Amino acid sequence: MNLEQFLQLFNPLPGDHYLQISQLRDEISEALENILNKVDGTLDITLYNNENLNFSQPFRALARSNDIVIFKDTFISHENQKMILKIAYTSLANTADIIIMEKKGVMDIEKIKELLEEFEFRAANDIDVVEGYDLVIAKKMHMWGNGL
Repeated sequence: MNLEQFLQLFNPLPGDHYLQISQLRDEISEALENILNKVDGTLDITLYNNENLNFSQPFRALARSNDIVIFKDTFISHENQKMILKIAYTSLANTADIIIMEKKGVMDIEKIKELLEEFEFRAANDIDVVEGYDLVIAKKMHMWGNGL
């Protein structure tokens, strides 16, 4: 998998904190960790698998503690998508991004965009940058909706 285009979506600043919610650590996790290490940033990974959380449980994150939250191969499988979107929103700093990645054809991209809009994420776009994956990115905007 060529991650060069995917990594261009990120411009980590010193001390940035990203949260990846996934089923396993993989090459995307490693690539994100590498770019964050260069700026003394942090990547936390929450795993949904047989040894950790199941797809009915929420993940945990402190309020305004993340600059980006990335759901990879977990969002569509979760039984309570609205709950985890609310947690993600609360955990994001203002003007931070949310990314939802699923294998191609798994998610209805337009419905995901509508759901993100419902939860006060703005400027949702689908981007084709990772082979074999659909990716939707949106922004939590300062002073919009639930932003304060």
